[in-house]
Amino acid sequence: MTESAAEQVAALGRRARAASRDLALAHRSAKDAALHGMADALVKRADDVLEANAHDVHRAEEAGTPANVVDRLRLTPTRVEDMADGLRQVAGLPDPVGEVVRGSTLANGLELRQVRVPFGVVAMIYEGRPNVTADAAGICLKSGNAVLLRGSGSAADSNAAIVEVLRDAVATAGLLPDAVLLVPADSRDTVTALMRARGLVDVLIPRGGAGLIRSVVEGSTVPVIETGIGNCHVYVDAAADLEMALAIVLNSKTDRTSVCNAAESLLVHADVADAFLPRVVAALRDAGVTIHGDAAFTSYDGVVAADDDDFRREYLSLDISAAVVPDLDAAIDHVQRWSSGHTEAIVTADLVAARRFVAEVDAAAVLVNASTRFTDGGEFGFGAEIGISTQKLHARGPMGLPEMTSTKYVVTGSGQIR
Repeated sequence: MTESAAEQVAALGRRARAASRDLALAHRSAKDAALHGMADALVKRADDVLEANAHDVHRAEEAGTPANVVDRLRLTPTRVEDMADGLRQVAGLPDPVGEVVRGSTLANGLELRQVRVPFGVVAMIYEGRPNVTADAAGICLKSGNAVLLRGSGSAADSNAAIVEVLRDAVATAGLLPDAVLLVPADSRDTVTALMRARGLVDVLIPRGGAGLIRSVVEGSTVPVIETGIGNCHVYVDAAADLEMALAIVLNSKTDRTSVCNAAESLLVHADVADAFLPRVVAALRDAGVTIHGDAAFTSYDGVVAADDDDFRREYLSLDISAAVVPDLDAAIDHVQRWSSGHTEAIVTADLVAARRFVAEVDAAAVLVNASTRFTDGGEFGFGAEIGISTQKLHARGPMGLPEMTSTKYVVTGSGQIR
């Protein structure tokens, strides 16, 4: 790590720390006004954002970047509107800061309250997807946190344009614009500097591929909230409604392939394999999906043989691994072996099977008779999420506003001594 990168990040961290103290005092009305201003500014200055994004997309395509990665990078007028809508949704949510988690009056008369408070300074390290820039800024601002945003170099122009718009809107609303700061992406050293900025950064959230997340988790001295990759399974049980199962598999896989809640693996109970496999293979093939299957699936045209690497992969493309399992136990064993702990789904009319799957599968979200695509902060009613945590401490699943706070105990007495 170069000295200049460390100094650069330290200077940004000090500015964010000062802004976080100001933001911690802001009333909900001020924060909501800033969020609405940020949303309106994004729409008003959409042409500037889209022009900057076009430069990033052009560079990515010139470099031969895979289409699914370019899709994550690309902004459209609709996606900019969605970013703005996400900020407005966050403005409409309850403010978590000051919420009393629990409280009581002790026997000695002390009044004890556990209340939600901001972390202070949150750092985000993320790849592609410039919409994350607006989502993270909005959620952090509403929860009283200043945010340091370190996006990927591939989205540098997009992120710079978005942050400029957001900072101007925050300042217009009367808050310190340093509540939203962009960390330069011109050197990998700024990532390392953020990972080592203990004392300046309170929480670090990586959002991206397995390599990025593993690097941050293993190398950071700053507390990390781990977001994970999505090797999500759909298991079609013996008692499944096959029409329902087909719709769920197709939606989970093909609705949008480049997101972490897209299905990457399909399991089918042997009792329904003869009836279901011809239909699902044909439907996936018609949708342009390549199936990487076991022996039961490779008997169908166009299916390629799968190995362990196929079953562990997060494809983020029109590919899916597939296998036939003899029973529910085998399905659960397969999921537990290969799951990334993100989202797992079962399709069944058997209540006992559903209960067992929910109880035994270890994932942040387990769905019964529904598409994996529902694991999302917006779909859950949380507003725009900052990420989906696959860890088990503090936050798990889509992280909305409450997950972006810590707590403190406030104790009020009338002169008591111990």
